[in-house]
Amino acid sequence: MSGRGTPATVAAERGGVVFTLHSYEAEGSGSYGEEAAAALGVAPERMFKTLVAEVDGALTVGVVPVAGRLDLKALAAAVGGKRARMADPAAAERATGYVRGGISPLGQRRRLRTVVDSSASKHETVYVSAGRRGLQMELAPDDLVRLTRAGTAPITAGHQGPDFPQPSARG
Repeated sequence: MSGRGTPATVAAERGGVVFTLHSYEAEGSGSYGEEAAAALGVAPERMFKTLVAEVDGALTVGVVPVAGRLDLKALAAAVGGKRARMADPAAAERATGYVRGGISPLGQRRRLRTVVDSSASKHETVYVSAGRRGLQMELAPDDLVRLTRAGTAPITAGHQGPDFPQPSARG
């Protein structure tokens, strides 16, 4: 990819990660992850979206399947925080260096705390944005976690089906 790569592909190459790029015609429907999954014929449980939230005032990344929603309370708990809310889109773009719909967990302008939903480990490979709309990167979940220095936790709300673990009862 020399010369034509995105910061995400450059980060993956530098990290020695094996990955495959998949491009598709992005229509900009607003449901970028679902659009990518449909265009590439990938199960939505394997296509992960990168969402930027504020946890106790600090920008934090949650990486969850497009089939679910980010559970803000679970994200806050996963990083030892109390309160979380979705970040302002402009702040997310400034911090990551990517535009909405193309935010990758890899190669961000500023390294943000990152949590990958634990359901990723159930798949041999997962898909994440490669840094622009219409371009997805397929890689092993362990490589994604290692390159982003992420924690893993069940941070997907509305868990559905066998790919989404139910949170354990706390007592």
